[in-house]
Amino acid sequence: MGSVALILIVTFAVLLVLNVPIAVAIALASFVAILAEGSDPSVVLASRMVSGVNSFALLAIPFFILSGHLMGKGGLARRLIDFAATLVGRLPGGLGYVNTLTCMLFGSISGSAAAAVSSVGGFMIPEMNRKGYSREFNIAVTTTAATTGLMIPPSNIMIVYSVAAGSVSIAAMFMAGVLPGVLSGLCIMFVAGVISIFAGYRGEVIEMAKWKPIVATSVIGATLVTAMMSPRIGLLATAAIAGALTCVCLGCFTTFRRAFFTLLLIVIVIGGILGGIFTATEAAAIAVVYSFVLSVLVYREIRTSELPSILLESGITTAVVMLLIGASSGMSWIMTMANIPQTVSATLLDVSDNPLVILLLINLLLILVGTFMDMTPAVLIFTPIFLPVVTTLGMHPVHFGIMMIANLCIGLCTPPVGTCLFIGCGVGKTSIAKVTPTMLPFFSAMVVALMVITYVPSVSLWLPVQTKQLKEAEVEKAFFMGEKPIEQ
Repeated sequence: MGSVALILIVTFAVLLVLNVPIAVAIALASFVAILAEGSDPSVVLASRMVSGVNSFALLAIPFFILSGHLMGKGGLARRLIDFAATLVGRLPGGLGYVNTLTCMLFGSISGSAAAAVSSVGGFMIPEMNRKGYSREFNIAVTTTAATTGLMIPPSNIMIVYSVAAGSVSIAAMFMAGVLPGVLSGLCIMFVAGVISIFAGYRGEVIEMAKWKPIVATSVIGATLVTAMMSPRIGLLATAAIAGALTCVCLGCFTTFRRAFFTLLLIVIVIGGILGGIFTATEAAAIAVVYSFVLSVLVYREIRTSELPSILLESGITTAVVMLLIGASSGMSWIMTMANIPQTVSATLLDVSDNPLVILLLINLLLILVGTFMDMTPAVLIFTPIFLPVVTTLGMHPVHFGIMMIANLCIGLCTPPVGTCLFIGCGVGKTSIAKVTPTMLPFFSAMVVALMVITYVPSVSLWLPVQTKQLKEAEVEKAFFMGEKPIEQ
């Protein structure tokens, strides 16, 4: 490895150890490395930072952030909790299932794991404490379940990955994340259910006719079948079936009626993108308008006097993300000049030419990175490094993006930089040391889901193909799905 690469890595590591903010550390390390390379960092770094954020696709991020803040403070979590309780609350350890399902729904709507922990956890953790559930169990469920919303669209981190990877479709990433997100949620539910059975946590008594849970299960199954068959039965037939199912739910379930407009946001955003009505960026703007109308005018949970503080909070979050993207663009340039991606690729391929082994190594490295680096900078820094390696093996960039996001979600729940873990412990009023032992089974569940996502590409790639976001011939070239990896 050259001296420029060494200077970059050492400087960046030292700044992280000194607890310098990650965006500043990236920019300063890049500045020093560019200077060592012989270029003028005041010109190169500035131009790269400007070009890094000069992207139409990135306009979606501030809109989705603002939409998430409006949703988080607009009373949506309570409605989703009631609906989730109707579906799964009667099962043993019912509140654990309710917590997980609500986090999946709310995380996907808000696009923020932190918002899901604070909004859903703010109600569910005290409620579960009151019902006799272990405080540590409650925090562990909330913290891990909140990360599933980052894989279920719309998701800001998918937009960041699409920009970092280059020519990766945001719509394809959105569709690719649905099944992996559901898989992760089911794995977390399984662990929560096993722990609940051994701990003796009972289901909740919900006053409703016994036939309603059967109808709910039937409707969910019919909805999934309809979604899978939609490319084959046509748009009109799909719309008719979806409309009929919606009418059944509206007629049978009071909780669904209360949560209907909240859930409709997912349909509007994803349906509009898939139908070609608007782009992902335009969908983000529509989400803001819809969230505003719902939170301020319909539910009236947000007063107009609170809007300036929400706008300010959204602006600060956007500024942090954009600074990270700009600084990472400068680092990507100097890493390319220093041949770091090529060196890492050659090193990994020298270790083994077996895709199974190389993907395992990449996952281990990303899990390690996720323990001390937040998700956005990790995606921006390591996508240019690892993407050439996996594409050489024959892995599809969309599949790799979902694998990376699923991997880094684990880091949000682990110290020392586990954002969701810190928020969960703050909401639950306990320490990380007490929660960590209870988190271990849930970590195992997330790792199992990660392994399935990694080694079964169809989990990520099947839905984008069915919705015409990816070509079937293109996906068949992915390893484990047809052709062998490219020979070196």
